[in-house]
Amino acid sequence: MPSSHRPPIAAPRPLTLTIHARTREDPWAWLRDREDPAVRPHLEAENAHTDAVMAPTQPLQEQLYREMLARMREDDETVPVPDGGWSYGTRTIAGRSYAVHVRRSEATADGPEQLVLDENALAEGHPYLAVRALVTSPDHRRVAWAADTRGDERYTLGIRDIARGEVLPDVVENAGAALAWSAAGDHLFYLRQDDARRPCEVWRHALGTPPGDDVRVLHEPDERFHVELQRDRSGRFIVITCESRTSSEVHVVDAATPCNPPRRLIPRREGIELSVALHGERVFILHNDGAPEFELSWAPLDATDPHHWRPLLPHREDTHLERVEAFADHLVVWLRRAGVPQLHVVDLAGDQHHDIGMPEPIYALDPGPNRRFDTAVYRFYYSSMVTPLQVVDYDVRARSWTVRKHYEVPGYDAGALVTERHLATAPDGTAVPISIVRRRCDVGRPQPLMLIGYGAYGRSIDARFSSNRLSLVERGVAVGIAHVRGGGELGRAWYDGGRLLHKPNTFSDFVAATRHLIAIGIACPDRIAVHGGSAGGLLVGAVLNAAPDLYAAAVADVPFVDVLNSMLDATLPLTVIERDEWGDPLLPEHYDAIAAWSPYENVGPRRYPAVLALAGWSDPRVGYWEAAKWVARLRELAVGEPEILLRTHMGAGHGGPSGRYAALAETAFVFAFVLRQLGAA
Repeated sequence: MPSSHRPPIAAPRPLTLTIHARTREDPWAWLRDREDPAVRPHLEAENAHTDAVMAPTQPLQEQLYREMLARMREDDETVPVPDGGWSYGTRTIAGRSYAVHVRRSEATADGPEQLVLDENALAEGHPYLAVRALVTSPDHRRVAWAADTRGDERYTLGIRDIARGEVLPDVVENAGAALAWSAAGDHLFYLRQDDARRPCEVWRHALGTPPGDDVRVLHEPDERFHVELQRDRSGRFIVITCESRTSSEVHVVDAATPCNPPRRLIPRREGIELSVALHGERVFILHNDGAPEFELSWAPLDATDPHHWRPLLPHREDTHLERVEAFADHLVVWLRRAGVPQLHVVDLAGDQHHDIGMPEPIYALDPGPNRRFDTAVYRFYYSSMVTPLQVVDYDVRARSWTVRKHYEVPGYDAGALVTERHLATAPDGTAVPISIVRRRCDVGRPQPLMLIGYGAYGRSIDARFSSNRLSLVERGVAVGIAHVRGGGELGRAWYDGGRLLHKPNTFSDFVAATRHLIAIGIACPDRIAVHGGSAGGLLVGAVLNAAPDLYAAAVADVPFVDVLNSMLDATLPLTVIERDEWGDPLLPEHYDAIAAWSPYENVGPRRYPAVLALAGWSDPRVGYWEAAKWVARLRELAVGEPEILLRTHMGAGHGGPSGRYAALAETAFVFAFVLRQLGAA
């Protein structure tokens, strides 16, 4: 659907690059330079062009926004979370974009509500806000948080005295997004980042002292590793984990003696990934030592060398263990079988095991806020593509669950929709799962389709509910998720089958899924949109190069499309860390492999579909210039002048616009583009 509006032209500036005796051209490299006086005006011209092209869809955008807003309870509150004599919760208020965190005394459930933190107040004067790591002190007097007001993921740490309602002068700038209190609540541990935004140091702040007096607790010099920080559920230890894509190391600090140096609990070994859950004088270790899909072992806290490890849940090829959580009398283990998440409970007193049964065959699970160590109730979130989110409290002793809250969607009829699981066959014979949701009345006839993909980092894109997607489904557009290799849906082998030199499997899996849905009569062959973000945007770019004729539209959200150039630049955030994911182009074999599929490198004279690319000026993970360069090359080489649009959010980062209303407007914009291109508006 070409537009009469002429797009802005990013003039190519010749640049020849040579490495490993291979030469390539990068004529839009200049778009990366924020200081170039032509860059910002060009992005603003792109935004104006996109607005002009999309102007006829403004009534549709407004209609979509109203629909999605009507399905959302603007005034709402979460199920209270018990902790230390208090019930903590979060409220949303109509007209306000951000959450309000509150609490009540458990002794007087109907007593006065105390304000913990109002994110709306933090957002005042800022175009963007993301609050991370909201943690209360062990004595529940104070709350600490990390706030990003630019979208660049450089956080400012704040502390508030809850009872007094005062924000303390203890402010730390340019920190990471993880916090942990000492047992007495007089010290706060936090992360610092290097110039590449890698969390690489743990620091300790003593309340009431200047940040300049803070003490460095640990430094991770290896650029392949990043540092994570948390307080264990029992409150006994500060746990520091140093992780690369392939190895892990764990340190602990006794929370009662925060000024003592950390103790290395489990040293790193190349190729051994692990996580721990501490429990009294034992440590439970989830690891892949001789166990590709991971196994759960335990060891005495004072003897954690591998020869002391004892298996608790031995390795199984058909079961991938993802995480373990420790409570006073039991463990909860998150695992995957046959492409779906499951929860497994281990009774530590009686050594009895059981799975938590789920009511549907295809669904999604997410962990809830489980703050208490001494409890028999485990909270998690459940949904499916047809079942709205439920807050579930599971009693591990009675083996029963209680739905504490069912998020109602006004006007929604679950019986009018169906969800299905299909299997496509990849070129190498691998079966690729696809999850679909559509109207029951559309079964038996081809229809427009929006197919979503990701396929990286071993992350699973599960079949969860989205009230926003109902605006597509109710217009006769099926929504699907292709669970391609590189993701974690089918375990570690599934992940390894779509990374490094096996990365092309991710793209061929997605193309196979698309063709399968056409072949079985679900998708109309000329009315399919592909949608992916970040690493999923890489997938979008790659499949458009491989099979542009299959798609009528593509949405690439903060797309990682300039892979070769980014992976050659060690000054960028994540580059060194991510060489175990994409490959190291300083090695000729990896260079050639990446060059063969990197979306920007492989744009050619083809008939591409309509493309909408979204970027964030402050994005530290995928630079805004990646989408801008890709769009410029697409416009230069595409046959037939397809509609190729770029929107750069000048006040946002990797997650797009912040605040629930701005996020809703962004979704309406994207859906209007998709519906227009699929002829389903």
